Formats: sequence, structure tokens, C-alpha cells
Amino acid sequence: MTGRAGEVIDAGAIQALIAHRYPFLLVDAITIEVPGELVVGHKQVTGAEWASGAPAQGAGGVQLGVARGVSGLVVIEALAQTSAALMRDLVATQPGAVGYFVGMERVRLRHPPVAGDTLRLEVRLASFRRGIARLAGRATVDGRLAASARFTTILRPAVRPVA
Repeated sequence: MTGRAGEVIDAGAIQALIAHRYPFLLVDAITIEVPGELVVGHKQVTGAEWASGAPAQGAGGVQLGVARGVSGLVVIEALAQTSAALMRDLVATQPGAVGYFVGMERVRLRHPPVAGDTLRLEVRLASFRRGIARLAGRATVDGRLAASARFTTILRPAVRPVA
């Protein structure tokens, strides 16, 4: 299935693309800007994320810590999850292929998002040759860079179970 410009993929449809489920699904919605080239994901940070450093509750509801931002590596994972919508269009050219995340480089962690922020997760295809996709991702909050990275995904034929 290929996307069309302006198509919005909700959380239910994202779960059809990747195996992640709550609490590890880190993208609320993805918009396909340019099919096979550019996608933009969105994540509303609530402060209740498992990796947010949200306040811990002790006995009797006593607060044990202070809220911090979401870890930068969790933001990078959200970018990788967002790339699934872009990869979907590349996989359409190779029926039965599966995408495998293989590496990241030039990771830059700037300003961690906090509760109430909306992350904008932009993933752009840099190149695609011989089943190897090189991607560039940027996560921003109100135009301010939260994190960026370049990452690589390979497409390979799906492994069929032996009967």
C-alpha cells in the first residue's frame, strides 16, 4: 500500500505498520507530506510516558521525584517509528519485504520535551539504493530543535516459517 500526500495515519494504523504497542508506541499520528520522501509525525508529551522521568509515587501518594523531560534517545526512537510510514512506500516497490533498523549516526540531543509539549517528528529520505534506506530525522517543539539523527534501515525479504 502506498500513501498519498496529506494522508494522516492514526495510532491504530501505525500499529499495523510496526509491532510496537502501548507503552512503547511513541507516535500519535503521522502525516505523509511527500510519499516515499517525507513524513511528519506528532507526539503529545503527557508526562506519563514510561521514560519521561515523571514523578514517582510512594506510599500514600507521596511524590518522590520531580518531572523531567523525555529522554533524548526516546525521541530518537520516536523518529525511527515515524520512519515506518515512509518505509511503507518503499516496501511497496518490493512486495514481501521487511524493514530492519540497523544504525544511527550524527545523533544530536538538544532540548528534552516536557509534559504539555507537542513533538514534531520530521523524517526525510536521503537515499535509497539496493534496499538500503538512509534517513534524516529532526524532532522539534515549537520550532526549537529537541533532537536530530541520521539513521539507516535495510529492506530484506520476509523470512517464511518452515512448515
